[in-house]
Amino acid sequence: MIVAGFGFRSTANVGSLRSALELHGVAPDSLATASAKAKAAPFIDLAQALGLPVVAVPANELVIQPVQTHSVASHDHYGTASVAEAAALAAAGPGARLLAARLISPDRLATCAIAIGDAT
Repeated sequence: MIVAGFGFRSTANVGSLRSALELHGVAPDSLATASAKAKAAPFIDLAQALGLPVVAVPANELVIQPVQTHSVASHDHYGTASVAEAAALAAAGPGARLLAARLISPDRLATCAIAIGDAT
C-alpha cells in the first residue's frame, strides 16, 4: 500500500495539497494526516476528488515515527519534525518505509511525503 502523508497550514487550500502530491508523481492508495487535521475541508476535498480513503493518525503515533526532515513548526505543534512523513509512515503500517521525504507545495502551505507498507 502506498500512502501519501500530508502536513499543511490552516490557510492551505485543495490546490496546495494537490500540488504537493503531484510533485511526487505517484498514485497513492490512501491519504493520511494528523487526526487534528483530518477533517479540514481542503484535505477532505482532495480525498473525495481522488476517490481515496483518509487515515487520521493520532498524535501518539506521529511522535514515534522515524522522519527524515525537520520542521520546527511541526515539532512545536505535533511533537514530530514532519507531520507528512510521520502520517505516511504510521498509516502504511508496521515496517513501512518512506519512498520520498516531504516535498513542499509551491505556495509553501502544504507538504506531502510518500510511504509504502503492508497496511490494508
